[in-house]
Amino acid sequence: MKIKVLLVDDEKEFVETLAQRLEARRLLVTTALSGDQALELLRMQDFDVVVLDMLMPGRNGIEALQEIKQLKPLVEVILLTGHATLESAVSALELGAFFYLLKPTEMKDLLENIVNAYKRKAEHEERIRQAEIKRLLLSLEEPDMI
Repeated sequence: MKIKVLLVDDEKEFVETLAQRLEARRLLVTTALSGDQALELLRMQDFDVVVLDMLMPGRNGIEALQEIKQLKPLVEVILLTGHATLESAVSALELGAFFYLLKPTEMKDLLENIVNAYKRKAEHEERIRQAEIKRLLLSLEEPDMI
């Protein structure tokens, strides 16, 4: 199964180049040029990992992260920024970001974080499936009340 990545950055050339590089590594990549566009895409389809720019016109990375986590809590978000501050990094991690990377970043570091974020999402989904199976099995064991 291929990892489905949503790449969000307002710099069109950057997002297109990065998308090509990730696709060459067999990831399924969809791009968005704003936080609003990313949220629209998240409402219409499922993604495993969102790579999200921190500073964008309109909805910034922190605002988009908050809404992404409300809309799709299991989706992992990696923030990517060229304008890092300690406060923004701490805030992002407190809001549920998987990781916070500085631009420029090595492709191997980004890929490693995407893969690890995907693994964490898959583990959460598996725990939910197991809990649901356990709940169903317990409900089958309860005596019928007539």
